[in-house]
Amino acid sequence: MSELGPLDAGFMELEDTDQHVSAGIGAVAILAGAPGDRAELVRRLARRIEVNTRMRQKVRRGRWDVIAPTWVADPDFDLGHHLTWAALPRPQDEAALWELVASTLERRLDRDHPLWHFTVVEQLAGDRWAAILSAHHSMVDGVSGISLLQSLCDPQTGAADAALAEREAGALSARSEAGAPADWQRLLRSGLELPLRTPGLMMRAPRAVVRTARGMAPLIWNVLDPRGSSSLNGPIGRQRRYAVARLRLDEINRIREVFGGTVNDVALAAVTAALRAVLLARGEQPAPDAVRILTPVSTRSAGASGRLDNRVSLMLPVLPVDLDDPVEQLTMVRERMGTLKSGGESGAGQALISLAGLVPFAPVAWAVKTALRYPQHGVAALATNVPGPTQTQRMFGADVLEIFPFAPIAMRLRIGIAMLSYHGTLSCGITGDFDGAPDIALVAQTIPAAVDRLLARAEA
Repeated sequence: MSELGPLDAGFMELEDTDQHVSAGIGAVAILAGAPGDRAELVRRLARRIEVNTRMRQKVRRGRWDVIAPTWVADPDFDLGHHLTWAALPRPQDEAALWELVASTLERRLDRDHPLWHFTVVEQLAGDRWAAILSAHHSMVDGVSGISLLQSLCDPQTGAADAALAEREAGALSARSEAGAPADWQRLLRSGLELPLRTPGLMMRAPRAVVRTARGMAPLIWNVLDPRGSSSLNGPIGRQRRYAVARLRLDEINRIREVFGGTVNDVALAAVTAALRAVLLARGEQPAPDAVRILTPVSTRSAGASGRLDNRVSLMLPVLPVDLDDPVEQLTMVRERMGTLKSGGESGAGQALISLAGLVPFAPVAWAVKTALRYPQHGVAALATNVPGPTQTQRMFGADVLEIFPFAPIAMRLRIGIAMLSYHGTLSCGITGDFDGAPDIALVAQTIPAAVDRLLARAEA
């Protein structure tokens, strides 16, 4: 048994606060050929889940949220709760697949069971099939979510090594699930530990509070400041839309060679052009401070790459949607991202999460619920970039051709753009509120067009 961290538990509170939100995060894998025999696929999937403790655990909430929620073994685990077979309507094209992904984004995961779901799409045009893996954001972030997907892929090592790893993981799972204490025992333990922790807390907390407040002040002000709002920010409903875009990494790297910056800088410049196009199409004149986006930043160490939890901070850059020239957009994005990184804004978010871990869970839960109920107007969209597998993956004997990520939207953010690198491509999965962002197809069209414009300038 293990407790959810403050950020993990926060995604549970996010769903509890807004009934229009589903906090599922995941990926769509497009594979070659056909899924093959159903019974064989189920057997392989069950074997991989058997060695993954978290996929067989559910969340147990503490009474009145006095103590943190915990992951506990599901004694009635049944793969049937988590596996769906789906067929697309003719012509079984990608448009139909993206509609299925949108409906997946709308559905909340069942908290009576482990918080993940796997959908097998049996036929996709072009001699392909697809697999949709969705997990609750309290269970994974972007990086650990891709690790979860990889754990379901065929092992890269030899059969003997894989078998040994499975036996060791199975033994570890059995040990970790044994003897979970009751809530009253955890509460008693917390009460006994508090006097021991108090001296250290009194010494560390003042310095941590000052350091965190200094970094968080501009972050919080940017969220509270309503002056830069646009139609990108507003109430969201239950229904979702989903669209995709594909970017070639070799073209992005050519742009970087000429103009500088990172892959993420080029991607955010393309996002800038896309959101500018949306505002213009809606008849709005993009102002210099109209679009501030939420950009998660991974704080995960190399040694924690496979742990299923959340280890992120955040930044809130303003995208230069008032500029039309693509090179000027990229230059401004690069400068602003550099300023935020050097100014410690991403570190402030991580410091706040660390500080939350020093105090009892109840006041943290109350503070999170209060903050989530505030209708923020200062942030317009979400953009997150996750590094994908560096090697070609196979799943159930089939080559994984492409992987498209998807992220939830909440807190009045009507558009979320998730990006993932794999197989020489930066794949963009775009989530939109059905009514508040009916034009995400324009986002999907403009992102690659913006990269083409930058590439043409670079080649010139």
